[in-house]
Amino acid sequence: MSNEYFSSSIKGSIKSLLRMVGRQPGAKRLNRAMGFVNRPVGANVGVSNIQLPGSVAVYFGDGADKIYQVAQWLPVLEELHQKEEVLLVFRTLGAFKAAGKLTALPKVFVRRFSDLMDVYDDNELKLVIYVNNSRSNFQSLDHPRLVHVHVNHGESDKLSMVSNKAKAYDKVFVAGPAAIKRHQTMLIDFDYNKLLVTGRPQLDIDFKLELSPSDKLDVMYAPTWEGENEDNNYTSLDKYGVAIVEALLENPLWRVIYKPHPRIQSSTTPGIAQAHARVLELLKTANDAGAKHVISEQGNILAMFDSTDALITDVSSVGLDYLYLHPDNPLVISDRRTNREILHRDAPVAQSCHVVDADSVRNIQDLLTSALTHDVHKEQRLEMRQFYFGDLNRGDSTTRFQNVIQELISERQGKLQSFRGWHS
Repeated sequence: MSNEYFSSSIKGSIKSLLRMVGRQPGAKRLNRAMGFVNRPVGANVGVSNIQLPGSVAVYFGDGADKIYQVAQWLPVLEELHQKEEVLLVFRTLGAFKAAGKLTALPKVFVRRFSDLMDVYDDNELKLVIYVNNSRSNFQSLDHPRLVHVHVNHGESDKLSMVSNKAKAYDKVFVAGPAAIKRHQTMLIDFDYNKLLVTGRPQLDIDFKLELSPSDKLDVMYAPTWEGENEDNNYTSLDKYGVAIVEALLENPLWRVIYKPHPRIQSSTTPGIAQAHARVLELLKTANDAGAKHVISEQGNILAMFDSTDALITDVSSVGLDYLYLHPDNPLVISDRRTNREILHRDAPVAQSCHVVDADSVRNIQDLLTSALTHDVHKEQRLEMRQFYFGDLNRGDSTTRFQNVIQELISERQGKLQSFRGWHS
């Protein structure tokens, strides 16, 4: 018998053995080493030459811990899907599985860069949407035929809202005049023609209410998370959160709605975790005594706004979304750095709000009573809404978003007559 026969026989025996032992670590290593096609779950599996639906891809390269960045776009994408088929493209299995619990939109998990390029090459995709500035976005950006559009996952005055990476995308969708000014202030040698105003289509969605209105003044406290670094840390939770909730609980005519950022629940940062635990304890103790305060750690905040009479939050998209939807309602902003001049410069909305900082928190009860029951900033907030969102009314953003997507697709298709392609 030939050496090839013995080699083939031995490989066949090992392959059968690997199928029996399944996911054991040793089996995975042997399987990868020998190059078998039928590999255990988790190995790199190619996806070329598979026809996938869609003209618009939504690319997400991060893990399940950041799935909220995609989640807030899903209702908008589901509406877009009626006009331009949408395909969600994930690079991690965790995010792929998490999305499966949130939407019925078509989705694919693509681990390897070469397979990602094959997905783009082998199908009729025309435009790619990016909801964050993940480093892995640059692998997707490598494909020249598609229109690459950055939409971000919110509209806020956080430092992270403007990135030099914006130069890499074909177009950057922004909410309004404030976002344009933000880019002009922060970026050098940037082509501002990349910026297209599409508003905030998420705010056009009619969500099923997650809260029932009460006969009290419903005040939401919605702190953001601590960010990736100190420069992007805008949370009030560790500095003022407990004091804010204690002050709110002092007034029996107020119902507290505690809605922290989705990442606060799992935060291991000592100050954040401790303050979060203390706030939960305060609210649960009050509820045990007969109150009806609300704790919503993972709910849809946009589905709660219509049942809320006032908002206390930080520099984040939450405050601006509330400003858009309810400019008549009291809004309180925090400043963890206690620098009013810089706060007003970097977050202009704070000019139309009461501000909680290290100085004002000493009289937090008086501040909140004044802000919530003697609102003197209403006219300023109406002006600020114009600054952030222009003349857009509810419903306008969705129309503009969909129209701009279709215009970009049409424009790009007209430019592909002389495009050679990678494999031509």
